[in-house]
Amino acid sequence: MLGRSVMTKSFALNNYAYPFLKIGSFLKSANLVFVNLEAPFFTPCPKKYSGMVFCTDPKMVQGLVDAGVDVVTLENNHILNYGQEGLRQTKVVLSQNQINWVGFGEMTIKTINGTKFGFLGFDFLSKKPTEKDYEIIKKGKSLVDVLIVGIHWGGEYQAKAGSYQREIAKKVVAAGADVIAGHHPHWVQDVEYILGKPVFYSLGNLVFDQMWSENTKKGLLVTLTYEGSKLVKENQTRVYISEIGQPQLVGSK
Repeated sequence: MLGRSVMTKSFALNNYAYPFLKIGSFLKSANLVFVNLEAPFFTPCPKKYSGMVFCTDPKMVQGLVDAGVDVVTLENNHILNYGQEGLRQTKVVLSQNQINWVGFGEMTIKTINGTKFGFLGFDFLSKKPTEKDYEIIKKGKSLVDVLIVGIHWGGEYQAKAGSYQREIAKKVVAAGADVIAGHHPHWVQDVEYILGKPVFYSLGNLVFDQMWSENTKKGLLVTLTYEGSKLVKENQTRVYISEIGQPQLVGSK
């Protein structure tokens, strides 16, 4: 989330890449980086420290660029905080900086060493999944070797995934997902393997300004290594937000 206090502090420091200074090189070492973008890029975006209507100035895209972010999912409960115009501006800013976006039925395919990786994004917090959503996953899987699905879901401030998440996860994996990357709860949640496919129910916060509790300062970066379509290695790296909007690496989980 690059808005609210995160943007305000970055502007005060005159450093639009401030949120990623301590994790950027780690992220950039990966062949592909996939994240959830919680706030739309919008001009004019007011500078503020509170409120639940998010936006961020287009200059804040510099952090994503410097960290080597390749794909973002836009399907979440805040991306339309500034309406369709906010969404339009976001897509333009991302495209101008060679960052692909997914969500709203759109898929991105990236090929690394001959392996095709597909990315999809869904908001199953604001709406329930439909048969059309599962068909999108099935079609997506038919086009790639590895399909990674970002899902916005779950109850806030919960350490364990709810039954609703677990029910959807089974159907998403059955439809063809090889990895599920969950977000929204603001806490790191448990991990489950369904038919051998990793389901990260919530990766917690990465860049955020919820400094009022320990659990909201914690997040998880997951590095997955594939040989062809086979997952051969998984690393989980913990991050901790010690300064507003600026996570740092704190070790393996």
